[in-house]
Amino acid sequence: MGVGGAGGHGGAGGVTSGDGGAGGTGGVGQAGGGAGGDGGDAGKSGNGGAGGTGGAGLVGKDGTAGAGSGGNGGDAVAGGFGGDGGNGGAGGTVSGNGGAGGTGGAGAQGGTGGNATDSTNPTTVGGAGGKGGAGGQGGAGGDGGKATAGTVGAAGDGGAGGAAGLGGNGGKGANGTAGNVNGSDGGKGGDAGLVGTGGAAGTGSTVGNNGANGADATNSGHGGAGGNGYDNLANTSGANGGNGGKGGAGGSHGDGGSGGSGGNGGTGTAGASGGASGVGVGGGDGGRGGDGGAGGAGGSVLGDAGNGGEAGNGGKGGQGGNGGNGNNAATGGVGGNAGAGGKGGGGGNGGAAGTATFGNNGTAGNGGDGGDGGNAGTAGTGGNSTGNRTVGGVGGNGAAGGDAGHGGTGGDGTATTDGGAGGNGGKGGIGSAGGTGGNGGGTTGGAGGNGGTGAKGGAGGNAGAGGDGQNGGVAGNAGDGGNAGNGGAGGNAGAGQTSNTAANNVGRDGGVGGSGGVGGAGGNGASGGTAIGGGTNGAASAGGDGGTGGTGGNGGTGGNGGNASSSTTVGGHAGNGGASGSGGAGGAGGKGGAGTDTTAGAAGGNGGQGGSGGQSGAGGNGGTAKGTALGGNGGNAGTAGSGGVGGAGGVGGDGNGGGNGGNAGNSGNGGQGGNGGTGGAPNTGTVGGNGGSGANGGAGGNHTNGGTGGTGLGGGTNGGTGTAGTPGAGGGGGAAGTPGANATPGNAGVAGPNGT
Repeated sequence: MGVGGAGGHGGAGGVTSGDGGAGGTGGVGQAGGGAGGDGGDAGKSGNGGAGGTGGAGLVGKDGTAGAGSGGNGGDAVAGGFGGDGGNGGAGGTVSGNGGAGGTGGAGAQGGTGGNATDSTNPTTVGGAGGKGGAGGQGGAGGDGGKATAGTVGAAGDGGAGGAAGLGGNGGKGANGTAGNVNGSDGGKGGDAGLVGTGGAAGTGSTVGNNGANGADATNSGHGGAGGNGYDNLANTSGANGGNGGKGGAGGSHGDGGSGGSGGNGGTGTAGASGGASGVGVGGGDGGRGGDGGAGGAGGSVLGDAGNGGEAGNGGKGGQGGNGGNGNNAATGGVGGNAGAGGKGGGGGNGGAAGTATFGNNGTAGNGGDGGDGGNAGTAGTGGNSTGNRTVGGVGGNGAAGGDAGHGGTGGDGTATTDGGAGGNGGKGGIGSAGGTGGNGGGTTGGAGGNGGTGAKGGAGGNAGAGGDGQNGGVAGNAGDGGNAGNGGAGGNAGAGQTSNTAANNVGRDGGVGGSGGVGGAGGNGASGGTAIGGGTNGAASAGGDGGTGGTGGNGGTGGNGGNASSSTTVGGHAGNGGASGSGGAGGAGGKGGAGTDTTAGAAGGNGGQGGSGGQSGAGGNGGTAKGTALGGNGGNAGTAGSGGVGGAGGVGGDGNGGGNGGNAGNSGNGGQGGNGGTGGAPNTGTVGGNGGSGANGGAGGNHTNGGTGGTGLGGGTNGGTGTAGTPGAGGGGGAAGTPGANATPGNAGVAGPNGT
């Protein structure tokens, strides 16, 4: 038995409107199927007939191998609308190749390639899909033929569009075979007409191949939009997604098509690496860059995420892809960077670490830069830690732009790991805030990112809190404020965390408050953590200093010291007020942290120095103590600038013995000395504490009196003693303290001697 006979051709349609007849199917033959017949010609407005299907090859009666391939499908012919191309015939079951699909008539779809059906012979090939016909709208390409053991056929390309027509879509690539043979690529989308849109690319096969690229738009007249790239499907070798086509040039530019999202990298098996994801391609003018695909998970190695495509002028940058997740001790993939453009895209997030053997998290991608006048994208968030030996990912940095992007948040740690650092704010017209540090999971909290520099400095990020644990974690330090224009505020320090309930554990110290940028306020110190099981409490931390004022600007206020958290810890010291610029007032000192039952309150911060002609800042108040402890001293007022007024000294904190009032400033007209703190109530059978001494009067100008002595609340107390002004007349003595119940009044304080 020989080759099968060819199928008959379809008859022609009527002269004016008849459709052409379909071609016949090719005959079956041992040595190969016959070719399908061509479709008949159409009349002037009729459709062409479809091509016939090629005949299949068969196994001979005598059991010998059928050497022939399946016949090709007939081509459809042109007409009002072309008929579809015929499908290729299947190959013989032994060593037969699939036949190619026929080409579609005008605007019609190409035929599907025939399948290679031999399950044992890897050299057989599936038939190629036919090409879609050109026309008003190009026809879609045929799908590639499948193969049982051999190579699959290629997918057909989409047909070109006519004037004002759309390009046809590319055909779908066939899947690879069980023998791990790669599948075929998706067909290319057809080119657009003068103002048409390029056809979309075909989808890549599920095994091992890439999605095809979107077609470029035709480049004359008004450019059509570029076709979108298709995502690649999940596959074992992590193939890439297709790229988006670019918009055409000439005339008024068409929008660039979106870059196709990069396909996800496939999951590696048995230690295989995950594939890198596709990169989004830039659009034409006004187009948007494609998103980067996610990195695939891997058995031992992670694919990194693709980067976002660059946008055209005025376009928006694509989103960076997310890093893939780690498996079996693998490190999470790196998040893709966002593309730059008119508005920068967001950075991709760092991938989570694998849980099997505690891999580390990937780093988050950076935010994209903003184009002229555009805003920058926000940075991605660091991945959270997932195992007890892993570390949270670092937050990406905010990008520069018209307004800078915010820094990303650091990933949280776990039971024994540190939180990731917050990203820094980007630089730009206005500096953005630094990212918040991740929380420690029993260890150190991540540091807050620094505020970006800009026309107005961004605020420093807040530091993450230390995590709870056997010993509470140490809080991270806050970031500093940005330094240009009006300085941003320093971030607040993270709180030291409480220890767990096991005995003799240690509460951790609070983090240090960040310094203010130029002109910005200092961050506050945090309270120390509390030990629950009888252990030592963490100490409260100092407040950050206020920033220095720019020219004409006021200095920032110093941060408050953290409060003590137990009877054995001490309140944190307040930050000092920042010095002012020329003509500005110095910042006020912060308030000292409060003491507890047996601990003294911390001293108030000193006021900042005034600039030339400016008033100095007031001293901060001393922290209050309880029980038998002393109140903290009030801070000293800063020195006034030339001709400026000295600030008032801070008030001493209340306590068993009131803290001393702070000294007034010493140039210009002296400020009023701070009043001594009030003496605390006595314990049973004891005498109330003495009031604190009044501070010195300021030097120069009109001298002021010493502060009033504190009030005795138990036994009567003496007023504080006024001390000498320098130079000039001494300050007046402090007024007598008010006696307590059933107590003898104290005496008025003694006036200070004249200064020398």
